[in-house]
Amino acid sequence: MSSTGTGRDVVDVLTADHRDVTALIGEIRTVADPMIRRDLTDTAISELVRHAVAEEMYVYPAMRKYLDDGDKAVAHDVEEHEELEQAMKRLEDLDVSDPRFEEELGRLEAILADHVTDEETEQFPELRRRVPREELVELAGKVETAKKLAPTRPHPAAPNSELFHKTVGPGVGLVDRLRDKLTGRATK
Repeated sequence: MSSTGTGRDVVDVLTADHRDVTALIGEIRTVADPMIRRDLTDTAISELVRHAVAEEMYVYPAMRKYLDDGDKAVAHDVEEHEELEQAMKRLEDLDVSDPRFEEELGRLEAILADHVTDEETEQFPELRRRVPREELVELAGKVETAKKLAPTRPHPAAPNSELFHKTVGPGVGLVDRLRDKLTGRATK
């Protein structure tokens, strides 16, 4: 069921994403089987990429519009998204048995934890205070739809912008999903 049917707002959707990806990273750390670790890693990367793209498409414009320091907050978040993309790309390229894998996973986890803290303690409460409830619920539906069309792989060289994601992103997402299917890469 969509978020609009459940009354969930965009903050609920994004917070659930944070919990899911954080749990996946925790699970990666507990699994020894290399195939399962790779699948969990690919799934975590896919979910995090989709989440970031959806934020950039719909949440960041709302932050710019409604938050007093919206431009500054978005610039900071985009910078963190770029760091996350770099870390995800390195993780994607490493074999899970490579000693550097744990280091990169830790780097991703640390960047993500900082990003989640910023959003959940500062930005999300402000969005709930300043954005009309109906708009937050509408944004939840847009974010969920965007995540279905978004790329599933990190593209660090691509712009982290609403315009790019709305015009070129669906095509990139289609190519990523085709590559995922052809290679058997786990994305959910």
